[in-house]
Amino acid sequence: MLRFIFRVTGYIRLTALAKGCILIYVTIYKFIMLAIIKTGGKQYKVGVGDKIKIEKIEGEEGSVIAFPEVLFVGDEKDIKIGTPLVAGAKVEGKIIKTEKGDKVVGVKFKAKKRYKVKFGHRQIMTEVEILSIA
Repeated sequence: MLRFIFRVTGYIRLTALAKGCILIYVTIYKFIMLAIIKTGGKQYKVGVGDKIKIEKIEGEEGSVIAFPEVLFVGDEKDIKIGTPLVAGAKVEGKIIKTEKGDKVVGVKFKAKKRYKVKFGHRQIMTEVEILSIA
């Protein structure tokens, strides 16, 4: 079976079979604006509509918050890399809920001293939905 592949505008691929059959594959590429924000001492890669869990921030559920520390903004047209922050860039998000995260268990142990302590910790996390990147 012999195949010929033609590219049309980068989005549609036509495959012609030797026996006269034609298969059409349509691929739609959707470019979204991405940003890298810094909050709580950590960096997060976000896009519009993403839901991320970050360390606790003050605010009520449903309120809109702004992340002024934006390190990178980019889409299919151009990118902006900050040194260290991108001037004038802002990411807005809406607080969905605040809850405790997964338990982290730690152990302190000293050999030959009969000393062992087990402890746990649950960090309070805030879930945020990204509304806009500007």
